[in-house]
Amino acid sequence: HGTTQTMSNAAVIRIKPYHYIHVLDNNTNVTSVEVGPQTFTRMDHQTVTAGPNDMIMIPPRHYCIIQNPVVRDEDGDVVSDKNKQVVLRHGDEEIRFEQEPFPLYPGEKLYGKVAPLQVVAPNTAIRLRAIRDLDDKVAGDEWLFRGPGTYIPRVEVQVVEIVRATIIKPNQALRLRARKEFVDATEVVRQAGEEWIVRNTGAYLPDVNEEIRETVSAYVLTDKKAIQLEADQTFVDVFGVKRKAGEQWLVTFDEAETHIPDVYEKVVGEVRVTTLNSRQYCVVLDYVNEKTGKPVLGGRQLRVGERSFFLKPGERLENGIQAVHVLDSEEALLLRARESYDDLEQSRLPGDRWMIYGPCDYVPPVQVEIVEK
Repeated sequence: HGTTQTMSNAAVIRIKPYHYIHVLDNNTNVTSVEVGPQTFTRMDHQTVTAGPNDMIMIPPRHYCIIQNPVVRDEDGDVVSDKNKQVVLRHGDEEIRFEQEPFPLYPGEKLYGKVAPLQVVAPNTAIRLRAIRDLDDKVAGDEWLFRGPGTYIPRVEVQVVEIVRATIIKPNQALRLRARKEFVDATEVVRQAGEEWIVRNTGAYLPDVNEEIRETVSAYVLTDKKAIQLEADQTFVDVFGVKRKAGEQWLVTFDEAETHIPDVYEKVVGEVRVTTLNSRQYCVVLDYVNEKTGKPVLGGRQLRVGERSFFLKPGERLENGIQAVHVLDSEEALLLRARESYDDLEQSRLPGDRWMIYGPCDYVPPVQVEIVEK
């Protein structure tokens, strides 16, 4: 402090190159800037209020923030009022980039220190928010500055956060949600709150209006395992089939090797294959008609081995998997018809009873039940 005191009172001040002082004229109460190199002789009515201080140097690819910056005209010269006092933009800020060393005028302040410009790496972005109206944006707008590149800061723009790309591996997908209505990268209009799935593998950088809900893993399907799905609402699935809300269906190995559930698909569970060998049969209740895809409620269908199949939603087995009846020459079966049908010998009416004698293999059709052996 002593040095400053003596400096402000010294008659002759030697200002080195790239240094400056502030001099107050006590008659007019105006503070001016004297820049080195020079030898400054102080008059009696002058007081040195600051300095000698180093000028501010901004190296390449750096910037600094100046508070209360001076006003400059079109030629870049500092504007002074009628009293020769420099005019400031009070309460404002200015960002200055690489330039010749410069002094601070009375009232100007350096905010923080000289800092390097921010480099944005590939697969990352900076989320920006406008705090004042600028160019084509209004205050409150948000957007992304995508890397690779150097971000040039602006007074009107605030850096919110750094966004990193999410890597989508094979057999994975991202579930996204829209924060507000916008048009996404695939030119689809998304409504606020809408959710959708992105299946492309690689790095995915979410838009400023998208948020990542979760990473979805695919279900791997084999010839022994299928998955049963249910629709939460009516939509068209990845296979192009329109699904009604509440409808259930299977995705099997024949349709896809892996399946990533869509936003409106709920996985009910995994379904194991049902396998019959050459000596087995089963009766499927409420079977699904292959042509229409609709269940035949109350219907019964006989399936004889060898074969493998998946039970569709709603289908179930009557008495599980049953063995083919083998009769030797001493045995017989008593049969009764449930409904009218024609067998090889004659037509049977409901309730008819008859015997079948061995030796033979016998699989009862759905219209026939075995009374006793």
